[in-house]
Amino acid sequence: MTVSVLFVCLGNICRSPTAEAVFRERVIAAGLEEQILIDSAGTGDWHIGRAPDPRTREAAARRGYQMDSLRARQVSPQDFYEFDVVLAMDNANLSDLQAMQPADVTVTLGRFLDYASGAAVSEVPDPYYGGEDGFDRVLDLIEGGADGLLDALRERL
Repeated sequence: MTVSVLFVCLGNICRSPTAEAVFRERVIAAGLEEQILIDSAGTGDWHIGRAPDPRTREAAARRGYQMDSLRARQVSPQDFYEFDVVLAMDNANLSDLQAMQPADVTVTLGRFLDYASGAAVSEVPDPYYGGEDGFDRVLDLIEGGADGLLDALRERL
C-alpha cells in the first residue's frame, strides 16, 4: 500500500517546499520512500516553475535538507484525486483548498501542524516578508510536524 501527501502553502516557494524536503528526509530515513509519495504546491500562481526562495534553500541547507530540484507549481483539482492527504500550512490556504475540493473526492484535508505534538501554534507562518530568523522558525515547526505526520502515516500503511 502507498500513501501520497501534498503540502500546500501560498506560493510554493517557502513553507510547502520546506515541508516536502524535510518530510522526504524523514521518509527516506525510515525506509518508506516506496510507500509514501510526497509533493508540494501553492494555491497561488505567482511563482510557477521557480525554485524555492533562496533564503528557504539556505536555511534548509544549514540543516542538511536538499531543495535544488524542487520547482513551484499550483494546486489543481486533479491533486484531490491523486493525493490521499493534502495538508495546508495555514488556515487561509486550508480554506482555499476546501473551496476547490471536488465534491466527489474523499481526501484527508487539514493543517500540517495538527500533526505536531505540543506545537504552540496551529499555523506555519509565512516567512517571505520577514527576516532570516523566520525561515529557521519555519524549519523548527515543520520538523516537529513531519515527525508526527510520519507516525500517523505509519498507522495507515
